[in-house]
Amino acid sequence: MGAPEPPRRPWNRTTVAVVAAATAVVVACGVTGFLLLRNGTDTADAKPEATDSASADDTDRSAAEGGSGPLVPGWNTVVNAKRGITFDVPVSWSRQSADWVSYVSEDGDPDEKPLVAMMAPAVFKEKWCTSDDDKDGTEDDTPLASTGTTGEKGARSTAEAAEDTAKTWVYGAYTQPDRTRLEIGEAESYRTKSGVEGSLVTVTSSGTPAKGTCDTDGKAVTFAFKNAEGDFVSWTYLGAHGVSDEVPDATIREILSTVRLFKEGDGQD
Repeated sequence: MGAPEPPRRPWNRTTVAVVAAATAVVVACGVTGFLLLRNGTDTADAKPEATDSASADDTDRSAAEGGSGPLVPGWNTVVNAKRGITFDVPVSWSRQSADWVSYVSEDGDPDEKPLVAMMAPAVFKEKWCTSDDDKDGTEDDTPLASTGTTGEKGARSTAEAAEDTAKTWVYGAYTQPDRTRLEIGEAESYRTKSGVEGSLVTVTSSGTPAKGTCDTDGKAVTFAFKNAEGDFVSWTYLGAHGVSDEVPDATIREILSTVRLFKEGDGQD
């Protein structure tokens, strides 16, 4: 018999990229990652230097960075100015800084090259599950859910972008190395409250064997569309599936309905 497979790592591997004087400084948070933001899909191809972690700015970015304020009264606005996207989340979701990136990579990849990433995410129940499955003496936190946005360089259609991104998130965060557990929904046309039109795809996993304390099945809902510049971009919800406190579809849809286009300077004094 072969050696048992190691437990899956928590999916919320994150980095923060702070750009000053045209120099990118990478701040690693949680499990070490790396990031170089390009003009297309938010991926990475350079390894960072180890630095201190950074906390998110919890100010109202709808005022600080543009945007028209939340469409849902009492919610907070999330802005990804780089991709030209704004959306709202309930106040119970923790907004990360505008340059914060969450990503997943192949287990065993020494370079941790991201398979897919989301920028400026909001996270729900950041310490939903905590464990030290690899017995290295350091406990890892797994969130219940996150939502964020990304570029879709190379996509040929919104339907293609939505399906590929949703599949990759569920695979990378919940089922790898097994791709047979993915249940892929049909692409559907969707229009947000502000009139943004695109394609929506939901992907879930089922029956994935748990290798660690925090392992569950997963769910991704991806809405792909074109931003004001005509580039393919997407919004994604990612979270645990089949658990008692799973985020309800109604909440996911309400967040999704607030997705809108953003242009730098909108809403600023």
